[in-house]
Amino acid sequence: MQIKPLADRVIIRPLEEVEVKKGGIIIPDTAKEKPMEGEIMEIGSGRLNDDGKKIPLEVNKGDRVLYGKYTGTEVSIGGEEYLIMREADILAVVKRG
Repeated sequence: MQIKPLADRVIIRPLEEVEVKKGGIIIPDTAKEKPMEGEIMEIGSGRLNDDGKKIPLEVNKGDRVLYGKYTGTEVSIGGEEYLIMREADILAVVKRG
């Protein structure tokens, strides 16, 4: 990854939703909702509390997470689309198996 997020920010690669066609209706890409699940690609070093102590993030690089539909800032890095958001905007970590 070419960039490192600061403080309590993370970089997320949105995961594509599986397209389901019902009744032969094809929904154009512009009408589809943005995915709300993604994989954390990079994490910041953590935020500082009022005493100046660093609080590490609860999420880790490689975690699959759920996030709010309209949260984060979209950026393009190396031709790929990513989101940069604060850890507080992440709703949950998806546990595997």
